[in-house]
Amino acid sequence: MISESARVTTAAEARFRIDAPNSRPRAVKVIALDGPSERVVKHLASREWGQASFFTASAFTAPAAAAPFSMDGWLTDLAGRTKSLIEEVESADLVVMIAASGENAQAAAIIGEACSIKSVMTTALVLGSEAQSEEGLSKSLAQLRPHAMMVVVASADEYIEDMLTALRA
Repeated sequence: MISESARVTTAAEARFRIDAPNSRPRAVKVIALDGPSERVVKHLASREWGQASFFTASAFTAPAAAAPFSMDGWLTDLAGRTKSLIEEVESADLVVMIAASGENAQAAAIIGEACSIKSVMTTALVLGSEAQSEEGLSKSLAQLRPHAMMVVVASADEYIEDMLTALRA
């Protein structure tokens, strides 16, 4: 019996392949959630990207535990201009949140809620895990996991650039 991997490469299955590229580039919003990740996001923004936009959310403060989250949150682009979180999420195909291990990533809750309402896919990338204790990494993961469809712990800052390339930013 032929394996599934071998079967999909046969000439009979080739007729089902789509050989045309995607019709439009993916609109990706990359958001730094804290001060250390802001440095990485600024570095990434200096690279050549298709449809990626870069923001910081480090000024976000989490609401009190009993208070509901607000969709009126603002992002800041790298030129220092405030941007509407909802408007940016509405125009996105993917939102990538970047957080440093052990830092406060509570802004992920507000961003994640906006993405959930607008049905936008979310990814969280965690930096600096090798320099942090297991406790610091666990703190970050606990804040990010409920609000991201995919969470990746990066072994080095360079991995973040590779991830964004893989996500077609």
